Amino acid sequence: MNDIGVTVLLIAALFLILGSGVWIGLTLSGVAWIGMQFFGSRPAGDAMAVTIWGSASSWTLTALPLFVWMGEILFRTRLSQDMFRGLAPWMQALPGRLLHVNVAGCAIFAAVSGSSAATCATIGKMSLPELKNRGYPDALSVGSLAGAGTLGLLIPPSIIMIVYGVSAEVSIAQLFIAGILPGIMLAALFSGYLVFWAWRNPSLVPPADARASFLAKVHESRHLIPVVLLIAAVLGSIYAGIATATEAAAIGVLGALVLSAAQGSLNWQTFKDSLLGGTRLYCMIALILAGAAFLTLSMGYIGLPRHLAEWIASLGLTQWQLLVALALFYILLGCFLDGISMVVLTMGVILPTVQKAGIDLVWFGIFVVLVVEMAQITPPVGFNLFVLQGMTKKEIGWIAHVTLPFFLLMIAAVVLIWVFPGIVTALPERMRG
Repeated sequence: MNDIGVTVLLIAALFLILGSGVWIGLTLSGVAWIGMQFFGSRPAGDAMAVTIWGSASSWTLTALPLFVWMGEILFRTRLSQDMFRGLAPWMQALPGRLLHVNVAGCAIFAAVSGSSAATCATIGKMSLPELKNRGYPDALSVGSLAGAGTLGLLIPPSIIMIVYGVSAEVSIAQLFIAGILPGIMLAALFSGYLVFWAWRNPSLVPPADARASFLAKVHESRHLIPVVLLIAAVLGSIYAGIATATEAAAIGVLGALVLSAAQGSLNWQTFKDSLLGGTRLYCMIALILAGAAFLTLSMGYIGLPRHLAEWIASLGLTQWQLLVALALFYILLGCFLDGISMVVLTMGVILPTVQKAGIDLVWFGIFVVLVVEMAQITPPVGFNLFVLQGMTKKEIGWIAHVTLPFFLLMIAAVVLIWVFPGIVTALPERMRG
């Protein structure tokens, strides 16, 4: 069977198993087993055992459950309420009001975690219950969180930028700096959409709180101090070189526990509930990651990503045509693979073509990250969609539907960095200069 036939068969198997109600992690593993058993040369059972164990025991992923636990602590104590209390007076004047907390919170936390899933899960644990209690529409609350959660990949430090930097032999420091302005731009696009939506649907926005003076707003901002200190501890420990991302996550958990205890909102029940809640959420994410790792291995043995990449390289496209083709290619791959796997599997074939087309590799790195961000909210295997499904118990189709406007904004962001490449290259060039 040729590559197209194998691809169609695996897509059909994926939808059939998903439609029967099987968990997504087990579905991914099942599709991977089918691919390897019938179209690969390596025994499927042996590959499954080794790959899933390797994925589950990865030290790099240790940061994820710790950040999730930190979010659970913030969610179950007064810290998350205090964050809203401190931000609320400043957001009241913006159309859309507290919906902007999702974007601002994700942008801030993205500079701490480097992980899209951790950003989405942590901010979601804090923001979704508060927004629901205050009467904000579920569609905008969930959609804006799914979109803004992808900022964890773009705003440095970013795990996927490190992977790309190593694969492309590009300075990781320059990639980090290059991601700052596009990250701010994407956050601004998300907030701009929320402003536009609120302007079109004023009746769906809950009424503003009582108008407060500037001094009153500053006074209320004191409630932000614990959360700001916590973020500063985590972020500062990474940028000062004191701690790795995993160690910084542990600092975050310890800091959240200390601050909660100091506020008097930490007791044995909240500690136990936060630990169990974090464990349940991470187990869901870990099962998806394990299934994705096995699917990645299976597709690698079959050779589908490599064959698709070679086909694109053989078309002889112009620069802009090549970028459009690559964007579509990565969005398609993102339906089945996680972002890091997409980069690892395809860079060896694609980079020579990109260099031959005269595309700057630092700029291309940010382009890849933006397109991979789209894959985080593209069904059927968008990780952010499944993280939110586990948190909200909503149907995956509904979550994908309410996230669509933010997916389109990411396409707009890709167009903007193509038309105005200085958004990406200005800071790295200043650094080189």
